[in-house]
Amino acid sequence: MFQQSIKGSVGKSLKPIVALRFNSSKVTPPPPQPPNSHNDTTHFGFKTVNKQDKEKLVGGVFSSVASNYDLMNDVMSAGIHRLWKHHFIKKLNAGKRPNSVEPLEFLDVAGGTGDIAFGLLANAEENFGDYESKMTIADINPDMLKEGELRYKKSKWSDSDRVEFLVQNGETMNKIPDNSKDVYTIAFGIRNFTNIQAGLNTAYRVLKPGGIFACLEFSQIDNPVLDYAYQAYSFSILPLMGQLIANDRDSYQYLVESIRKFPKQEEFKKMIEKAGFYVPEPGYENLTFGVAAIHIGIKI
Repeated sequence: MFQQSIKGSVGKSLKPIVALRFNSSKVTPPPPQPPNSHNDTTHFGFKTVNKQDKEKLVGGVFSSVASNYDLMNDVMSAGIHRLWKHHFIKKLNAGKRPNSVEPLEFLDVAGGTGDIAFGLLANAEENFGDYESKMTIADINPDMLKEGELRYKKSKWSDSDRVEFLVQNGETMNKIPDNSKDVYTIAFGIRNFTNIQAGLNTAYRVLKPGGIFACLEFSQIDNPVLDYAYQAYSFSILPLMGQLIANDRDSYQYLVESIRKFPKQEEFKKMIEKAGFYVPEPGYENLTFGVAAIHIGIKI
């Protein structure tokens, strides 16, 4: 079964989770916050902005880079993102097993151009003969989805009804029913959420019991010497390359800053657990010294 494959890939058997229930009548509500308090603001890169403004600002960045999205990732990762994504897909190794009755329901969030989604479908076909499982590609940015739809029309799946594109806010996913998806993937997208914890809570909501949450995201290097060199490259070279290659320095500057603001691996692991997921040890897999990391959670 699919869950057995995931257990094998992370190397640990599942353990029961004890759910803590709280008596809401005994909970003291927080005091009201004055207007423009820190609860009304968040970060946009290194800038502090109103929470209601971040979605629009992030949307502007990705509308700007949509047509050059792969180029952007090549610049950001020196081309290594393609290897990371391939490893991510192979690690999940998801697909309908021959003895399974129902096809899988995939959900790729912030899936935009479809590279992860199409890679998952191809892996399912190649490894398991799975020509039935379905994919929903969700992204808050219509321009990113348009790029994915263009690729879809050129793909071998274009004549099937197995792929659906949805404009959706990953923090709420109001068009995705509870307990409806088997696999939730998100690659290089969750750090752009205004409320990352809300996005994780929603991932838990939409997954079926036994469903898999899998996230590939830029992360933090622990080695201080390597981290210094990486930060020097990131903050001096990447925005300049964005200017020279895509005539868009500001978007690349934000993307570099957003990586630095993203929680470190252990902190993000705890956030996944807070959403309700069981996180198999060691909790995450660092890629390229921690430049990126894979996090997996299982809904019990």
